Amino acid sequence: MKNDMNRKRALISDAFKVKKKRNGTETFGAVDEGGGPADMKSTLEYLMTLFPRKLFNDTLPPIVLKHQLYSIHDDKTLVDKEVNKLQESGELLMFQLGFDSEAFGLVFASDYKAKVLAGEEGKVTRTTVDKFLEKVVSSCPNLSFSKDKMLKEFLFTDSEITQLVKSGVLTVRDAGSWWLSIPNSGKFTKYFIQGRKAVLGMVKKSKYNEVLRADLEERRTTSQVKFPIKYHVHDIVGAELVQSIPTTSGTLLRFADS
Repeated sequence: MKNDMNRKRALISDAFKVKKKRNGTETFGAVDEGGGPADMKSTLEYLMTLFPRKLFNDTLPPIVLKHQLYSIHDDKTLVDKEVNKLQESGELLMFQLGFDSEAFGLVFASDYKAKVLAGEEGKVTRTTVDKFLEKVVSSCPNLSFSKDKMLKEFLFTDSEITQLVKSGVLTVRDAGSWWLSIPNSGKFTKYFIQGRKAVLGMVKKSKYNEVLRADLEERRTTSQVKFPIKYHVHDIVGAELVQSIPTTSGTLLRFADS
């Protein structure tokens, strides 16, 4: 079973190679048979295979950070445009993760609803959460919601909003507004930040503060790194915490001084 999963990941990964154009520029990401970039959904699905479901007892939907897409597709404008399309179609949800104003989590709406409902089994908040998923999540791709919008447009009561905060689908943004949130995602944020620091430390401690990406991805990790190292490599590359430098030996990652 494990070998089958590894083979599947390898096959998917092979689709995400660098394609060099004749003018010498590089386009990162999956390439379809027509020579253009494959759809963003395929990229998201690939990154989600790296999400450690078992670490969270399969209670969280697979989470990808938007900037991780930039590590595969170098056209940020294209990424943002395609992500917006998936949001507007109701397939994708975006979340402000809290630890960084530029860090946005992406989750497929179907995965989010399934995990939220599984967590609500037998709880008194279930009916209100059902209403929220149907009336708000399914129709409005917003990152946050004002009290006015919740009361007048979506017709929730103050009591129901309190239930939504209690259930974890909303978290306080400021007085009178709330962020859309992923229930029980605190552990994800903790492990993610911890792992990012550890992987960045590996790059920084390497000779000349640089390491070949392939070598880094093969390294044994410490207990500080609970996610697959490739998940963190896509993070630090996409967030530009390291510089990616093409060499004859492969891509070199160099620690980026802030």
